[in-house]
Amino acid sequence: MKIVILGNGQLGQMLAQATIRLGHECLLINTRTDQVMPAGAHVPLELSVAEAMQWADVVSWEHEQLDPNHVALAADKLLTDPAKILPLTHRQLEKQLCDDLAIATAPWVAFDTTEQFENALQQWQGKAVIKAASGGYDGKSQWRYDPAAGQKVTDLSATAGKQPGIIEAMIPFHCEVSLVGARAADGRIQCYPLVENVHDRGILSHTFAGLSDFPSHLQQEAETAFCAVTEQLGYVGTLAIEFFVVGQGATAKLLVNEIAPRVHNSGHWTMQGCNVSQFALHVRALTNMPFAPFVVQPSLMVNVIGVDAIPDTLWADAQAAPFWYGKDARPGRKVGHVNFHVSDRQSAEALARTWAPQLQKLA
Repeated sequence: MKIVILGNGQLGQMLAQATIRLGHECLLINTRTDQVMPAGAHVPLELSVAEAMQWADVVSWEHEQLDPNHVALAADKLLTDPAKILPLTHRQLEKQLCDDLAIATAPWVAFDTTEQFENALQQWQGKAVIKAASGGYDGKSQWRYDPAAGQKVTDLSATAGKQPGIIEAMIPFHCEVSLVGARAADGRIQCYPLVENVHDRGILSHTFAGLSDFPSHLQQEAETAFCAVTEQLGYVGTLAIEFFVVGQGATAKLLVNEIAPRVHNSGHWTMQGCNVSQFALHVRALTNMPFAPFVVQPSLMVNVIGVDAIPDTLWADAQAAPFWYGKDARPGRKVGHVNFHVSDRQSAEALARTWAPQLQKLA
């Protein structure tokens, strides 16, 4: 099949590589310049976006902020109705979707004006996280509120309260996890095991895959939420759900944090840690290819953030699989990642302690 990917950043390029490996053809759209790009090169083709859409059998995306003009050109080639993706690009609608589907989240309230923000926060009990309804990622457009520390509502009015958003209870969670999976065009669903994510200043630092001893009921709980969301949206392709784990053992439960309708940073471990990567799974879902049973190898994924290069020692390390995205480095910007094959949690934690400080410049 012929596939067009909206976006030619690292996720688009990795999707293109998976597309080619599975015997399909691929073009990418630079959504900033409206140029059609080949896989593996940033040299525009002499082809219009409209012509690329006509060439394609299927159109997908690497990020959910879709240009209405691109959606209009690709209307009959998109397997998921873009209008149904809207709730996942707006935090108020995302939380409401979870409520409608009886999927647990932290307590929350919406606001649209500064006045509503101030009134809601004045009545709030305890610590809170405030998130803008639209835009923002990796900790951006988010603020903390702690009245016990003497913080005043008016301290946040000119920042957190200046655009629509949500106020969400700050939950004392045990850890953060994510579930990545896919729904095929014919409705089949397949999910990877839950993985544990460690964040630093709101940015994903590293992921432990196949290395966490989660209570068995949490996998089923996560997959139930995944099925509910993807079936409600008629979604086709890879999707990720981030959760907070509250409590431990038999009483542990999941609260949805965010949903990403695309391949996801916390699924990068699958490129070496599973026989089917999240990118290949996405392509299989789009093209209705068979899903293969997953064979998972314990892995550590460490993001490369804000540094100028990956050290040569990692490029030469048989245990490591580095990926460099070809981006200019600046603090807080993801410019690559490194996957490590590991044997146990202890060695994975040692690698994370060693390499995260060297590979990450957050500020």
